[in-house]
Amino acid sequence: MSDEEDDIILSELNDDELVEQMWDDLYDGLKEEIEEGTNILLERGWQPYDVLTKSLVAGMTIVGKDFRDGILFVPEVLLAANAMKAGMAILKPLLAETGAPRMGKMVIGTVKGDIHDIGKNLVSMMMEGAGFEVVDLGINNPVENYLEAVAKEEADILGMSALLTTTMPYMKVVIDAMVEQGIRDDYIVLVGGAPLNEEFGKAIGADAYCRDAAVAVETAKEFIARKHNQLAAG
Repeated sequence: MSDEEDDIILSELNDDELVEQMWDDLYDGLKEEIEEGTNILLERGWQPYDVLTKSLVAGMTIVGKDFRDGILFVPEVLLAANAMKAGMAILKPLLAETGAPRMGKMVIGTVKGDIHDIGKNLVSMMMEGAGFEVVDLGINNPVENYLEAVAKEEADILGMSALLTTTMPYMKVVIDAMVEQGIRDDYIVLVGGAPLNEEFGKAIGADAYCRDAAVAVETAKEFIARKHNQLAAG
C-alpha cells in the first residue's frame, strides 16, 4: 500500500465513513483529527448534539469497553479522552445555544487528606466522554466543598474518590452530613478508589461503588435513567 493511500482526507469521506474514522481517531488519541472531523460534520449541517452522541460519545464508548476489558490501559484512555475534550470544546458553546438535552451533571472530587487524582481525572474524562457535565473539585476536599458544590451546581451525581485506607472513612462523613441536612436522597452518590469495595460502598450509604472509570459511566447512566423514569412516573 502506498503512502498516498494511507493519508485519509477526512473531508472526502461521506458522513458514515467520517464518523467511523472519528471513532478510530479517538481510539488512537488523535486530537487534531477529532477537531477537524467535528468541524466537518458541523459544516455539513449536523446538529451539535448529533455530533456529540454519534461520533464522540459513541467513540468513547468503544474506548470504555476496551479499557474495562483490559485491552486499553490508562495512558491510552487519557489520550483518547484528551482528543474527545478537543471536540467537546468546539461543541460546548453550540450545545448551550441549542439547549441540547443533557445526560446529567456530576460533582467529583478526592476526599480530605487524599491527594491522589489520576483515577478521579479518568472518571471525569470518561463521564464527559459519555456526555455528562462534570465539575471537578480536585483533591483534598472537606465536607463543605462537596455540599456547597452540589447545591450551587444543581448536580445530579456526587462522586467521591479515595486512594488511601486512612481517607476512605471520610466518605461516610460526607454522606452522614448529607443525611443530617435532609439532602441525601436528592443526589446519586458514587464512590471509587483502589482500597474500596462493594461492601464498603453499601456500609457508608453510597448508591454504588464503581471499580473503574468505565463502570462509573455505566452506573451513572443507569441511575440517571432510573431517575428520569421515576420523574416521568410521578
